[in-house]
Amino acid sequence: MSVAYIFPGQGSQAPGMGRELAEAYAAAREVFEEADDALGFALSRLCFEGPAEELQLTENTQPAILATSIAALRAAEGEGLPRPDFVAGHSLGEYSALVAAEVLDFSDALTLVRERGRLMKQTGEERPGGMAAVVGLDRPTLDAICAEAGAHGLIVVANTNTADQMVISGELPALDRAVGLAREQGARAVVPLRITIASHSPLMQQAALQLANVLAAIELKDPVTPMMASIQGRILTTADDIRQHMVTQLELPVEWTHSVREMIESGVDTFVEIGPGQVLSRLIRKISRDVRAMALGETELSKP
Repeated sequence: MSVAYIFPGQGSQAPGMGRELAEAYAAAREVFEEADDALGFALSRLCFEGPAEELQLTENTQPAILATSIAALRAAEGEGLPRPDFVAGHSLGEYSALVAAEVLDFSDALTLVRERGRLMKQTGEERPGGMAAVVGLDRPTLDAICAEAGAHGLIVVANTNTADQMVISGELPALDRAVGLAREQGARAVVPLRITIASHSPLMQQAALQLANVLAAIELKDPVTPMMASIQGRILTTADDIRQHMVTQLELPVEWTHSVREMIESGVDTFVEIGPGQVLSRLIRKISRDVRAMALGETELSKP
């Protein structure tokens, strides 16, 4: 058996997350206590109790998902979870993967994602944009839609989650046009996301430049477990490669389907999603029926 740990990104958050983990596992409680100390405020209370409006703020969402994911990881390790052959994460989830691979200390990762969220919010205020999920169209069709809608502003494919489930990202006039075109082309669903940030698009360039300065001051180690990059579908094995990747991933699309297939080609037959929700394990089942994909989050770990 060859195992990959995979970690979810933004969108998996919900008030109450992590509470049952912290009640059931001392190792998970310690993670939340460390998060509170590192950030200087009660992130644990925000995870456990909300309110939802405050948890949805990207500068809070990002450390909250990271902390809940690492709490689940520490709890699962205590239950005998086998060591992985790869780690990977979807966008923000790559920071959880870096902690799992011992590239980043957890406290440093918390500081980084909190600042990442703040920079993304600030950049979104300066260059407003949005995102929309599109289901039922293939990549060439969606690329053509973005090319046509590009007459109204910047618009790109930001996430390729499965062969026919993608996210587009860009300036609002172009996004509105692309949403209309996708519906005209027969998409099964087109859902504008409740977000004013055009993640994984060139609109995030300023945030990426500023994040590079923050990363320069933080120590990164070579990973003890290879990391599959979600924007390039290539294996990262050195701290220098990872440092560059974490900057460029803000602007470039998440090629999740490609990354999963690359791990399968490298021999992975079991994917373990660690953190809130089951989004990634469900996506993997759509990408390939030849592998095992399971979620190991709060619901699964807290069962008697």
